[in-house]
Amino acid sequence: MLGTITPSEEAQVLQTIEMFEVITQSQPNDYQSLEILKEAYLKLERHKDVIATSKRIAQAYVLMGQLSSAILEYETILQRYPEDPDVLTALAEIEMRANSLTAGSTDSDSVAQSVHTTFTKKEKAASRVLSHSDIDDGRQMMHKLFVESNIVSAGDFTTHWPMPLLNEPPGKVVEPLLAGLHEKAIFPIDKSLKLLIEKTRLGYLQIEKYEIDLDLARSFRKEVCQRWCILPFDRMSKSVLVATANPFNQQAAEELQAESQTRLIWYLVHPIELSRLIKKIYR
Repeated sequence: MLGTITPSEEAQVLQTIEMFEVITQSQPNDYQSLEILKEAYLKLERHKDVIATSKRIAQAYVLMGQLSSAILEYETILQRYPEDPDVLTALAEIEMRANSLTAGSTDSDSVAQSVHTTFTKKEKAASRVLSHSDIDDGRQMMHKLFVESNIVSAGDFTTHWPMPLLNEPPGKVVEPLLAGLHEKAIFPIDKSLKLLIEKTRLGYLQIEKYEIDLDLARSFRKEVCQRWCILPFDRMSKSVLVATANPFNQQAAEELQAESQTRLIWYLVHPIELSRLIKKIYR
């Protein structure tokens, strides 16, 4: 396969591997990042790394209670290595665990799963005028995390919560809550990001060090990315990677999904760096 990709493509894959190895070291159960890492290894025909990463993905599924997904991942390995002792042992342990569970679904719900859910396209009448009461832009969840946990006051939250134009292009990047709280010295960005990572289990990416796929980014509508301060920044296999500073914004996910038939995978990034990149890309 190495002979089928150009040197520049190989360099990009190596950068992806470097970035996602760091992410998965700090967040070993981030199965979506592990999937991307596995795909990158596969492109470079690093088969030992592919198998090792598949095992890590399966282990992450087990820890999350998603036993059926873990079994599928392990069975994929067995198709290539039918006598792999690690996989055979793991499958036996899963069978014992499944038998000990009460009847019902073995897959547990979590905040992270709701965050990673991709939203089906909803048809809206062209004449419909949206208001902020019609949408879920993540305000309720962010209010719960920041205000109900006594991190910031209700007044500061209301002042800095973004209220972008919904029915016409915003004309500029709408700064997210985290940036406003930081710039007014109310709550620092690093602590906000740490809180969101802990609550959502999303991967964190240093977006300023990533080589953005400009053509991909510009294939999405500028006004959507500006309105919600989001950025599709790369494509991996059948997925599009998207940067955000508000992982609970279902309206942003819905609008972006309406433009793409591929799976969206979300990453938390530094909001100021994200805003800077969006301004640069969508001039």
